[in-house]
Formats: sequence, structure tokens, C-alpha cells
Amino acid sequence: MKKFKVLSSILAIFLAFFMLTGYTNKDQKSSNNTIKVTYTLKQGKKTVATRNTTLKKNDKVITGLKKNWKVEEAKGFITSIDGRKENQKKSIYWTYTVNGKKVNKLANQQTLKNNDKVQFTLDKAE
Repeated sequence: MKKFKVLSSILAIFLAFFMLTGYTNKDQKSSNNTIKVTYTLKQGKKTVATRNTTLKKNDKVITGLKKNWKVEEAKGFITSIDGRKENQKKSIYWTYTVNGKKVNKLANQQTLKNNDKVQFTLDKAE
């Protein structure tokens, strides 16, 4: 009877250990599937908003933008963010950079990585 109690206790300890290990791995997997990205909106040289957001791995620039602000677009181009609209007559448009570098892709095509810094600027086109 004593051996049975000892074996039961050992089995229970192993079972608890493996269950806890399994839950830890799930948490690690879910955190590996998310990224953190910082978005900044500028109007000319003035910063009007900054938001840190958590997205899924391989999400596009547009995903985080729409998660944080009301966005209007036409044919893949951003025409308005949070009520700030482009003005085609004055050649004022939304452009964006990722980590300080201009991107030659539409916001719905550019994939993000962890700790990317995305800056959208409403300004006169160069």
C-alpha cells in the first residue's frame, strides 16, 4: 500500500510538471506570433499622434494603421487618416516610412517586423 502511494505521488508530480510545461509552450508560441510596432502621424513637421500597437506576425502596414485610426483609401493609396485628408490640387499627400526609410510599396503590401517604426506624413509631394 505504501508503494502505491509513493508511485501515485510520483506520477502526479510528473503529470503536473508536463501539464505546466505544455501551457508555457503555448504562451511562448502565441508571443512569437505577435509583433510590436510604433506608428507616428505627422502633418508637415509636426507630430500629431503616436501609438504603440501589437499585431500579428507578417501583418501589413495598413493593418496597424486601421487598428488605431479611421482610414480612407482609394486604389490602395491612403487618402485620409483620422480626418486629415490629402489635397491633390495642392499636391499634399500621405506618404510613409518604415524605420526611417521610404517604402515603394502600398501600405496593404508592406509586411511589418517586430519593433518596426512606421511614420505617416501628410505633406507636399517632392
